[in-house]
Amino acid sequence: MALTLLPSTATAQTAPAPSVAARAYPASPAELFGALFDQVQRRRLFPDGKTFADATPRRAPAAIMADYARAGTLDDAGLRAFVLANFDVPGPGRTAPPSAARPPLAEHIRALWPQLTRPPLTPPPGSSALALPRRYVVPGGRFREMYYWDSYFTMLGLEADGQHALTRDMVENFVSLIQRYGHVPNGTRTYYVSRSQPPFLYLMMDLVRDADRATQARWLDALLAEHRFWVGQRTATMPDGARLQHYGDGKSTPRDESYREDVATGQGDARVYQDLRAGAESGWDYSSRWFADGRTLATIDTTTIVPADLNSLLYGMERAIAARCRALARPCAATFERAAATRRQAIERWLWSERDGRYGDYDLAAARLRDGVTAATAYPLFTGVASRSRGARVAATIERDLLAANGLRTTAVATGQQWDRPNGWAPLQWVTVEGLRRYRAEALARRIGTRFLATVEREYRASGKLLEKYDVEESRAGGGGEYPTQDGFGWTNGVTRALQQRYGQRAR
Repeated sequence: MALTLLPSTATAQTAPAPSVAARAYPASPAELFGALFDQVQRRRLFPDGKTFADATPRRAPAAIMADYARAGTLDDAGLRAFVLANFDVPGPGRTAPPSAARPPLAEHIRALWPQLTRPPLTPPPGSSALALPRRYVVPGGRFREMYYWDSYFTMLGLEADGQHALTRDMVENFVSLIQRYGHVPNGTRTYYVSRSQPPFLYLMMDLVRDADRATQARWLDALLAEHRFWVGQRTATMPDGARLQHYGDGKSTPRDESYREDVATGQGDARVYQDLRAGAESGWDYSSRWFADGRTLATIDTTTIVPADLNSLLYGMERAIAARCRALARPCAATFERAAATRRQAIERWLWSERDGRYGDYDLAAARLRDGVTAATAYPLFTGVASRSRGARVAATIERDLLAANGLRTTAVATGQQWDRPNGWAPLQWVTVEGLRRYRAEALARRIGTRFLATVEREYRASGKLLEKYDVEESRAGGGGEYPTQDGFGWTNGVTRALQQRYGQRAR
């Protein structure tokens, strides 16, 4: 769908996207198993809602559902017995046991790559897993599949550790997904296909410098398809007629993997369910960025927000497509150069706060920039959107409002959500460090990078683990959100190795 802001009324409206029709989505477990799925999740048969979403049926779903209908009302014990008789239910995610020896952190990460790597996948019938033709790396813990934006940051570490062939395999997997679904799904499960995640594929491709011309042509076709997805299905019209993109989802039901939580939050409201899904597409699930009142999940309104990070990445994608068009002598370079220039102008007009010296998210319903500085302000530096003068102002804002003793805060607001203060996340450390370096704020970049490295090192020395997120104010495991903090962990491993390569093996 497209969101349009009418200048005369300053309200957001929805309308079908004119240029790209959504492809049919594969049936998710919630759709295949209906009432059974609803009961398993509502009654919390498994502590983590993702467990049943990832279960594999032992026979045809229709046969299972016929038997479930015949079984009548089941108590919790009977329901559990029925599920275990008819499904292979995954256990806890495989995680390497901490080593008492505590080898150097870089050595430990190199040893983790084989444990997080999976072979090509042909899923069994009825599985929610998507087929993948080549090897891939999973984040770890409950995250048993390949994820979109996670993978770019994981690849940074693969490249640092000489795993270039694995990086290339993962890029080919993403290209395969675009060929099948028209975009890169959030993750490689049927229940993720109705949404994507921040579009980092063009940057993944830039890591692979040895692809031949035929491969580059296929990859350009994939980027063009991905761009059509974002422009065709996620477009908002600004008050001056400029068109920028927002996060969304093709469905408006509770997420399979967080069904019980979404039902509790949404209380049957399809709009809330879609905004929860859109928040998951953003990768920031969840954050005060997406809350109308700035504090409460129930006020989530993600689809009415035009975000700085997404549009900065799309600017980078448009420039990358133009460069690839030129390299392949295709007549599309000028079109995408113009698209990038037009997007940059719109970002600078609508997503910049002159008063606060930051980039932010435009609230379509309120017709203004949403309050509050977040780490998304670094994205226009990361992709080169910002002017030099604005880049310098953003650096000052980051130093004043987001720099903590142990890394970069995600936001300046503590809500209990995992993408808010006091948590710091590896991908945002990297985006900010690279953005600041691009704008010659090297000293601040180094402080953020080395402080985060020291945090990762301290936790590793204490627990033997690399974590999904960290509390960068107290230098400990991060918290908040819908599930316990996971270890493994793909993107933390990748960013840690990339920062070590830049700033040294041990944080100073």
